[in-house]
Amino acid sequence: MYVDVAGEGTEKKGRGLGAAARTRLVVAFLVAGCLALIGVAVAGRAPMPSDLEYVQSGHWVYSDALQSALHVDGGAGQVDARAGVPAGPGSQVVQGGRSGYVVDRSRISMFDKSTLGVESAIAPPATETPSVLEVAGGPYLVYRNAGRIVRLGDPVATVAAGGPLSSPVATTDGTLWVYRIDTGSVCELPRGAATPTCPAQLPAGHSGLPALVDDRPVLLDVTADTLSPVSKDGLGEPVAIGVKLPPTALVADTSVDGRLAVADPDRNQLHLLDTAGLGKDGPAGHPVSVDLPKDGRFSGPVATAHVVALVDETRNEVRTYDSRGSLKSTKKVPGAAGRPRLAHGQDDRVYVDSADGSHVLVVDGESGSVADVAVDEQARHQAATPPPAPPQPSDTGSAPPPQQQQQQQQQQPPSRPAPPPVARATPPGAPRNVNASASDGAIKVTWSGAADNGARITAYHVSWPGGSTTVAGSARRATVSGLDNGKSYVVTVSAENSAGTGPGASAKAAAPGQAAGAPAVTLTAALGGKVSASWSAPDLHGADLVHYLVSATGAGERQVSGTSAQFSGLTGSVTVTVRAVTRYGSGAALTGSPGKKTVRVPSGPPTVKITHVQGRGAPDQQIIVTVTANGNGAAATCKASALGGSSPSVPCSGTTNLTISNIYWVGAIPVDVTITTSAGTGSDHFQGTPAFVVVLGPLALLGTRRLLKKTGKPEAKKET
Repeated sequence: MYVDVAGEGTEKKGRGLGAAARTRLVVAFLVAGCLALIGVAVAGRAPMPSDLEYVQSGHWVYSDALQSALHVDGGAGQVDARAGVPAGPGSQVVQGGRSGYVVDRSRISMFDKSTLGVESAIAPPATETPSVLEVAGGPYLVYRNAGRIVRLGDPVATVAAGGPLSSPVATTDGTLWVYRIDTGSVCELPRGAATPTCPAQLPAGHSGLPALVDDRPVLLDVTADTLSPVSKDGLGEPVAIGVKLPPTALVADTSVDGRLAVADPDRNQLHLLDTAGLGKDGPAGHPVSVDLPKDGRFSGPVATAHVVALVDETRNEVRTYDSRGSLKSTKKVPGAAGRPRLAHGQDDRVYVDSADGSHVLVVDGESGSVADVAVDEQARHQAATPPPAPPQPSDTGSAPPPQQQQQQQQQQPPSRPAPPPVARATPPGAPRNVNASASDGAIKVTWSGAADNGARITAYHVSWPGGSTTVAGSARRATVSGLDNGKSYVVTVSAENSAGTGPGASAKAAAPGQAAGAPAVTLTAALGGKVSASWSAPDLHGADLVHYLVSATGAGERQVSGTSAQFSGLTGSVTVTVRAVTRYGSGAALTGSPGKKTVRVPSGPPTVKITHVQGRGAPDQQIIVTVTANGNGAAATCKASALGGSSPSVPCSGTTNLTISNIYWVGAIPVDVTITTSAGTGSDHFQGTPAFVVVLGPLALLGTRRLLKKTGKPEAKKET
């Protein structure tokens, strides 16, 4: 069908506007709207919104296999953009208005969302995986352990929060809220601010989790089991939540239909807390509690306006619920094994990235349904399909079409933005999780990294009464040797950067010493499940004996001051373990190496039965007694006797041969057999003539062979 320049196709006349004409009208309206908006902004009658105030559609994910950041349209379930950015495995992508950022543990790479070209890279303030937030004024990267906040929005800055942080939340105006784990402070970082302020404080010894209810910050006190609104004036009146929570509770970032989702990993439950009583001096309604799979390990929850999503890492599946606790869907997370990552998109969808970024599960924020987007597969298919040829310019000298203009613009090298400003460095924070363990004349101390506060940590200083040492800034352990056994030492660790040395953190007192060796254990077992154990004292290495720890299979552990112990009521195979507990002076107790021994407890007295007796003449002159022996669970020995001779006492179980040597007999003889175990003895008696075995000498055998060779027939057996 031919369409002329005016959009009036010969087959469309009389039917209204053609497609091209309608398109031009739409474009005209859009251009007019944009011009009007610009005019209002220039005239000062309305502010132009910054690019970060627009709702960012879709979700970016990093594909390990493709070494690319890929954009997923959550509504269409399609990959619609790809930026090649080299990064480490497990990297995550966060987007701003014009730029995207690929974040791994060693660098933050920025790429332009229109050209999809990499523009710059900066070093992160800590080598940990941050929590990310896409919000006006951001995006934000929160390095929780290091207590550092990186704002990638305008103005770009790195902010020191002063200590370890909880998972962050952010209101739609761009205010970031965090909880200081070490001090119990609730802190805010307003949009564009360079320093956080902490207007609220939990009581000492309490633990809290921040969240949002109707885009307002609240704090869940998991110690008092209350929920309080947060404002610039501090914490509001707390409201009891109606359920007991552990310190390991996980709270959703925002409320869902007036309820706040909290996961209890200790009891495998999901609680939906009523928030109607906040700020209204009224009691909260009863929470809705849902049982989760008993053996599950969970991450999340993340909430949209109407749906809660969490991941069961044990089953590697996404589970979604509504605000009433009804299960909406479950779906496996495809891709390589590993920990999936949940993100709350600004389009009010939840995105779940597989560990390798090859798949993204999109959770619909209204229905809770889950769709799988095979990211790698789609990207490879698109790369294998050649793009359509660009339209050729006309010979009238008109401007190239918009698509060609965009391609020409993309060919121009992007300008490099100025490096982000960083707040002035200060001395590091105190190292965390400082622990000390003692050994022979030494103490091993370990710690977690201190907050660097704007400058790389160059060294850690380890000190103790009587000495000190310095290790590299990358170190997380040190061994202090040459110490006195039995003497108590407190070891302190502090961090240093270019701004100075920060405060020290100390481990609990530890006393070096060498633990005792393993005792040599002897066991006997008897009927009635009785086991007697004895042992020899091991090498105590100069320490004082406190007691022995003695345990037996099925009987638990006990403290014994002597070198023997008795147990009863045991069955089957029993292992007894003995360890010496020693102490140097007033130092800590040391538990020595275990000495072990195993014995089988008899279930009854032993039995034995003679099944065959045979005799062998000269030159052996033996009686061989075959018996069936049963020790009834205990080790047994058997012995046979006849005419004053006897066999050696040998271990016996089942069919056993007992041999009496150097014995002469004629006719019937008596034979006796005894069996012995720790549970007692058993016996059997035989009276009769042994079956006689003729032993042919070498000459007789030679004569037999010659006769067979000569006649070809065996010689007739002769009676003797």
